[in-house]
Amino acid sequence: MSAKSVGEKLVALCKEGKNIDAINTLYSDDVVSVEAMAMPGMDQTQKGIDAVRKKNEWWYENHEVHSGDVEGPFPHGEDRFAVVFRYDVTNKPSGNRMKMEEIGLFTLSGGKVAKEEFFYSM
Repeated sequence: MSAKSVGEKLVALCKEGKNIDAINTLYSDDVVSVEAMAMPGMDQTQKGIDAVRKKNEWWYENHEVHSGDVEGPFPHGEDRFAVVFRYDVTNKPSGNRMKMEEIGLFTLSGGKVAKEEFFYSM
């Protein structure tokens, strides 16, 4: 599948709040995920689909999502695309509410997401 078609499917699933479904259907087993900074108790880089699922599950367990918006995809050639994510969330442990905006850059291999990189400032 092309970057555009994978990106369109990823964006559609994320708009429905089905981020884990996106991982399960669109990601390769050996996917690498790189955050702009390490999450609490995790490395900045996660390797393998199980680690990426765990990171996403941690995020949803630790944040109440009030609203979210996903924009894109923005293809770059046949093997990369970017997506803009905007969220209004409350961090459950601290109680702090915040608005977040991040760019996800996704690289494909064999028609599956092989690498995701996130860019944001806190």
